[in-house]
Formats: sequence, C-alpha cells, structure tokens
Amino acid sequence: MHTSVPQQTTQPAPQESFDPRDWNELRRVGHAMVDAVVDHLETVRERPVWQPVPEDVRARLREPLPREGQGPSATFADFRRDVLPYGWGNIHPRFWGWVNGSGVPIGVFADFLASAMNPNVGAFEQAATYVEEQVLDWLKTMLDFPAETGGVLASGCSMANLIALGAMRSKQAPFDVRRHGMTAAPRQMTLYASEETHGSVVKAVEALGFGSEMLRRIPVGADYRVDVAALERAIHDDRAAGLQPVAIIGNAGTVNTGAIDDLDALADLAERERLWLHVDGAFGALAWLDEASRPALRGLQRVDSVAFDLHKWLYLPNDVGCVLVRDADALERGFEMRADYLTRLRGGLTAHPTRFSNRSIELTRRFRALKVWMALKDHGADRFARILGRNLEQARYLAERVEASPELEVAAPVPLNVVNFAYRGGADAEERDALNEELLVRLQESGAAVPSFTKIRGRSVLRVAITNHRSRHEDFDFLVDEVVRLGREIEGEFRAGAQDTKKPEVCDVGRA
Repeated sequence: MHTSVPQQTTQPAPQESFDPRDWNELRRVGHAMVDAVVDHLETVRERPVWQPVPEDVRARLREPLPREGQGPSATFADFRRDVLPYGWGNIHPRFWGWVNGSGVPIGVFADFLASAMNPNVGAFEQAATYVEEQVLDWLKTMLDFPAETGGVLASGCSMANLIALGAMRSKQAPFDVRRHGMTAAPRQMTLYASEETHGSVVKAVEALGFGSEMLRRIPVGADYRVDVAALERAIHDDRAAGLQPVAIIGNAGTVNTGAIDDLDALADLAERERLWLHVDGAFGALAWLDEASRPALRGLQRVDSVAFDLHKWLYLPNDVGCVLVRDADALERGFEMRADYLTRLRGGLTAHPTRFSNRSIELTRRFRALKVWMALKDHGADRFARILGRNLEQARYLAERVEASPELEVAAPVPLNVVNFAYRGGADAEERDALNEELLVRLQESGAAVPSFTKIRGRSVLRVAITNHRSRHEDFDFLVDEVVRLGREIEGEFRAGAQDTKKPEVCDVGRA
C-alpha cells in the first residue's frame, strides 16, 4: 500500500515592474515637479547666471551605485538640492556664451509628454510620425524650400551635417560607396570649406571616410566670408592633380563671427563645377525668418542641403536639429536599411510609408518633433521671427554701446548676432590678452553675465552670441558697464604687480 505524499504548491515570486506602488504619491511628486520647474523659470532673472558646483554637492554626486531605491519623493528632493541650482546657465537672460537656446517653457512640457508616450519615431503608423512629417513641412515653408525636399530631425547640427554629407557621398561617388567602401574610389574625393567652418564638419568628413586632409580649408576675407576666387582655384588645382572634387560646404553664420558666405556665388560655382553645395546653418539659416536679414542669405534656397539647429535660434530645449536635402532620393540612398522585421505590410504598424530611419543613422529615434510642433502651435512662426529680429537688433545695440566706450573695442564685423569685443587695456598685446581672459573668468564666476571666449586674428576677446529670448536692452547696458568696471579693476591690479598674469586655461566645450 502506497501512501501519497501531498505536493507542495510553489508560490510564484512577485512579478515586479517599475510602476509605483502608490500612484497618488507619484501624482503628488509630479505636481511638485511641475511647480518647481515653473518657479525655476519664473524667477530665473533673480538668480546668478552661473555658479560653480560646491564641493559637498560634488561629493554627493560621486556617491556609489544605489542598490535599493529611495522612492520618488526623496529622489526629487535630491534633484532640487544638488542638480537644479547648478545648471549651464543658458536659460538666464544674461547668458550669451556659445550659441545655446534659452528654452521656451512649452518645450519643457512637450519633452515631458514625449517621454510619457515614449515612441520610437523611426517609422510606423503612429501620430508621432505624422507630427514629424508636419514639422518638416512647416520648416520647409519657413525657409522657402520646395515641398518635395527631403528632411529629417536629428540631435543637432553636428549629426545633421553628417547626414547631409552622407547623402552627398552616395550621390557624388562614381560607385556604390555604401557597398564597396571608400577604398574602392578610383580617385580621392575632395571637399571645400572656409577656414572658419565649424569642427563638426571636420568630424563628419572624417567619420564618412574622406579624411580630414581631403577637406580643403579656404581662406576668408576681412569680412570672414570664404574667398570664392581662392575656392575656385583650389577646385581647379585638385582636378588638374587627378583628384575628384565633390562638395562645397558654405556657412550661414560662422561660429566665431556670425559671417555668412556668399551663398549665391557658391551656388553658381557648384553648378559650374557639378558639385554638391551644403550649408552649415547651425543658427544663421534661421535668420531667414527676419525679412531684413534675407538679402545676406540670398542663395540659401539653391543649396543641395542645409543643416540647422532648432535648439539654438528657435529657442527650443536641447536637443533638436534638422537637415533638409533637396534630392529626397539621395537622402534615402545614403542611409536606407532593409530588414525582414521592418517589412512594410498592407496594414498594421508598418503600413506607414515614411521611414525616418532610412534618412539617418538612427533606427530608434526620440519624439523630438513634439516640442517643435507644440512651440509653433503655441506661439506661431511670426512671434519667433519677431524675437529673432529683436536679437539681431540687440547685437547692433551692443556693438554701438561698445564703440561708444573709449575703453572698449569691437574686434570683428557684426553681420548677424555675434559681437566680439575686448577691453583696450594692457601694457602690450600679451598683457591685453591676459587682462581680457581674466576679465571673462571674473564675469562668469561672479554670476553677473556669461559671454564666451574666442580668438580673433590671434587676439583674446569676449564673444557675445545672442540667441536668448529673455534678454533685454538693459542686460546689455549692464554687461558693458560691468566689463568696464572689471577691466579697470584688473588693469589696476596689473599695474600694481599684484595680479598673476598667467593665462587662464580655456576649455573646449564643443559646438558653439
């Protein structure tokens, strides 16, 4: 006789997720986050532009990996204490360092909503795809580009430049470059850009396999625009040497001075030489919105491709840039990918014909378009044009204030929104440079204002790049007065022999 042994029932382990145990707590913390963000934006003018991170905060931000969670309330409290007060500073009305957008408030909440939806905007039948298509159509309209122009949103102009040059490479190469690689080229391909062109173009040229030596850096004139005659000679010399010129890269707003190359002349040259014309218009392309600035950008609608950032002079939160390519098929050929699991079917999620993933390197893509869509719906394109025009007027105003001061000097022409100027003091050129570098450091560390640093014809200057919708005329008056005050103070220290004239270290912070 067998005795049956009762079987023990094993209880399954709790099946965890990241949804909160208490949705009401999350709701309370979420409302507190919204209030904190609105308070932070509303009171931005009352705070220093920038302040260094204190050592006790640095220590907490170096703590080891947490093994157990502390919940949303405590986590948000840590953020308010250790992160929120110590930002980059670019939302402040007196931040003009590098070219950073000041952020429209609706864009903050658009990013929140986009993260809540959390779509992959690589393709698919979904609202996010239609939103990006609409945003691209709006951007074409804003820049007067044809409706059939191809386009895609990207993380910024660095990626947009790479995408545009990738499309160019596939079209201009006399072989299947994606299949065979650059080593199959019968002749080395050359590209041309001014010596003022941004470093992201160099990175793109290197990443695409051309090699930085094949990017010819053409001199500029006194206006910092590319010397078109020198450019044409370089193209002819390379052809004579058996090389294959393929592209010209023009500038709509150079990083140091805001110079705009003669785009009409470049378009004429590109047509004669059968070259692709790309324009890096990181911030300057959007000056097209200002009717008074359009003559300086004449020829923009003739280019083969243009890259520009919406997180610069469309004031949106980071990150969102755009590339428009006149030959939409070339854009697709540059990056198209085929995979069975992405096959377009007659219905379902893959039915939508647009494949943004075939227009760039990214397959998984953030819903960047939502903040552009919401900002344009909230404010309208004309309001953006007016505020951009005000920034241009502010640049002229600052230049006039500097020129009116016997202690200051404008260091370069001001064709757009960038003003380079310096304090005149110092016993010689070296001391003058040290004085201006020290002046900039004190200006930033005091929290009074944030211009950035650059060299103009080898001389150290303060660079004010105005893409800030919160700036007022009185902010520029304050800047000029403070620069004169600090300049006198430092010059007095130099004369007394009390100031260490060692130059401050200048850090590379990437695209300006």
